Amino acid sequence: MKKIFSKFAKVFYLIKKSIYFAWYRHHFLIPPRVLVKYIKSFFAVLKRGNSTSNLFVNQKEYIKWFNQHNITLKYDDLKYKPLFSFIVPTYNVSRAFLSECLDSLLNQSYDNFEICIVDDCSSLKETIDTLNDYKDKDSRIKLKFRNENGHISKASNDAIKMATGDFIVLVDNDDVIEKDALYYLAKELNRDKNLDLIYSDEDKIDFKGRYMEPHFKPDYSPDTFMCVNYICHLCCIRKSLVDELGGFRSEYDGSQDYDLFLRVTEKTNKISHIEKVLYHWRQTATSTAGYLGNKSYAYVAGKKALEDALKRRKLNGVVLDNPRVSTYLVKYANNNELVSIIIPMKDKAKITRRCLESIYNKCTYRNFEIILVDNNSTEDDTFKMIDEYKNKYDNFKSIRLECEFNYAYINNEAAKVATGDYLLFLNNDTEVITPDFIEWMLGYARLDHSGCVGIKLLFPDKLVQHAGVVLGFGGAAGHIYVASSYNDNGLFGRLVMPYNYSAVTAACMMVSKHKFNDVSGFDENLKVALNDVDLNLKLLSKNYYNVCLSNVEMFHYESKSRGYEASKEKHDRFMFEQKYMKDKWGSLLDNDKFFSKNNF
Repeated sequence: MKKIFSKFAKVFYLIKKSIYFAWYRHHFLIPPRVLVKYIKSFFAVLKRGNSTSNLFVNQKEYIKWFNQHNITLKYDDLKYKPLFSFIVPTYNVSRAFLSECLDSLLNQSYDNFEICIVDDCSSLKETIDTLNDYKDKDSRIKLKFRNENGHISKASNDAIKMATGDFIVLVDNDDVIEKDALYYLAKELNRDKNLDLIYSDEDKIDFKGRYMEPHFKPDYSPDTFMCVNYICHLCCIRKSLVDELGGFRSEYDGSQDYDLFLRVTEKTNKISHIEKVLYHWRQTATSTAGYLGNKSYAYVAGKKALEDALKRRKLNGVVLDNPRVSTYLVKYANNNELVSIIIPMKDKAKITRRCLESIYNKCTYRNFEIILVDNNSTEDDTFKMIDEYKNKYDNFKSIRLECEFNYAYINNEAAKVATGDYLLFLNNDTEVITPDFIEWMLGYARLDHSGCVGIKLLFPDKLVQHAGVVLGFGGAAGHIYVASSYNDNGLFGRLVMPYNYSAVTAACMMVSKHKFNDVSGFDENLKVALNDVDLNLKLLSKNYYNVCLSNVEMFHYESKSRGYEASKEKHDRFMFEQKYMKDKWGSLLDNDKFFSKNNF
C-alpha cells in the first residue's frame, strides 16, 4: 500500500507541475509537436522519480548515452602540437587502479606528451613496484620518489618542476582519462593558441568500475566558481602561468587545486571549456568523489582559499557555509548605495499593497526609493493607495503612463526618473521572503563583471517559479526547474546557491543603472515577454555575467496579476516575440553556454 500511495503522490505532483509549466511557458496554447515532446518528458520524469537530469540519476541510461557519444574520431591535422606534461602525484594506490590510470595516459591518440610522476613516500610495496615497472615501459615517463611524505601539494610541485611541457595536465593517481583527451586539448589550442586554462566535463567511476553521475559543466562562470570548484577535472593549465604563481600551496591541501584555479583565473580570462566527458573520477570509500564529507578538511581548506581570494581581489565579503549542500555562499558588502525599486502596476491595489508592505516591513536594507508606475489604472482603491503611500513615506513616488501596456517602455521611462545608482525591477505581485534580499543582490550587482542579478522566485505553495533562464528551452528561452519541489537542491546545488545563467527574470532583477543605460535599456519591440532575456543577452554580449542567487527567495503570485486567459492575440504576440528574438540573436539561442542540454 505504501508503494501504491507513493506512486499516486508522484503522479499527482507531476500533473500539478505539468499544469504550472504549460501555463507558464505557453498559456495552455501548446503546438502539437511540442506537446508530444512534453508528454514523453512527463513519463521520463515519472520513471526516474525527480527533476534531476535523467543521465545523472539513471546510470544505465548514462552508460548507453556515453557509448553512443564515444565514437571513433577522424583526427584533424594539427599545425600546433604543444607538449603536454601530465602531473601525477602518487601515494599508496593499488596496482590495479594505478595501472589503469597510467595505461589511459600512455594510450593517448595524441602523442606529444610526458608523464611526470612523483611518489610521496608510499609505504605500499605494490605502489612502488608498479611505478618501477611502468618507468621501464616508456621513455616519456619521468619518475621521482620523495624521501618523506609532504602531501599532495609538495608532491605535485615536484612533478611540475620535472615538467618541460607547454601545459600541465592534472590527473589523480587512481583516475582514468579518455584516449582522445589530449587530442581535444590540442585541437582547442589550435583554435586559440592563447588559451591559458582548459577544462572538460567529467563523470565518476563507481565501486564496480562503471561510469556514473556525469557533470556537464557550464562555460567559465565566476560567481558559480566562488561557490564550488566545478572546474575540477580534466584541467590543463599553461605551465609558465603556474610557475609564475608558485604552483600549489600546502596550506590549502585538500583544496589545493581550487586555490590554484582561483589564482589562475585572477591572472587570465583566456579560459575554455570542452563539452565532452574526458575524465573519469574514481569513487572510493575515502574519496571526495564518493562523498565530500569523507574529507572535511578539504571543505575547510576550500573556504580558506575563497577567503584568501576575496582579500587578493580587495573585495569586502564573507564566505558562508551553505546549509543545503556542501558548497559555499559568498555574501558581498555594499556602500549603502541608493537602490531604485521600479514596480509597474494597473489597479489590483490589494496585490500591490502586499508587495509594498513586505518591502517596508521586512527589508533590512533601508536606502531605497520606490517608483510605482501606474499604467492606465481606473479604480478608486488604486488612487487612494498611491496617495496613502506618498503621504506615509518620503521615499515613495509614482508616475502615471497612459499608454498601451508595453513592459519594456514602462520600465525604461521609470528608469529615467530613478535617482539610484542601481535599479531593481520588481513585479507588483511579489512578496519578500528573505529580509536581506537587497543586500545580497546589491553585493553582486556592484561587482565589475556583473550584469543582471536575480533571485529564486516561488509560487505560493513554494514550488519553484524561477531559478534562472536557459536559452533554447521551450522556445527562444525558458525558466529552468519550473514547479520543482522546494526541497529539491537542483543539479550540483543549482537551486540553492548563486549560479551564472544566460539570463534571469525581471520579475525581480537588479542591475547597475550605468550598465542598463550602456545597453540602452529594454528593447521596446518586445512589449510583453522576453524583453528581460534580451536585456540580459545585451549585457552578456558585453562580457558581463548574469547571476541568479537561488539562496535568496521571494514569493511570486504570477497568475494573480496576469490572469489565466489564453487568447489567440496573446498566442500571436508570444510567437512574434519568439521570432523577433531568434532573428535578433540567431545561433546564440541554440547553445546555452551556462547550462548543457544534456542536463534537461
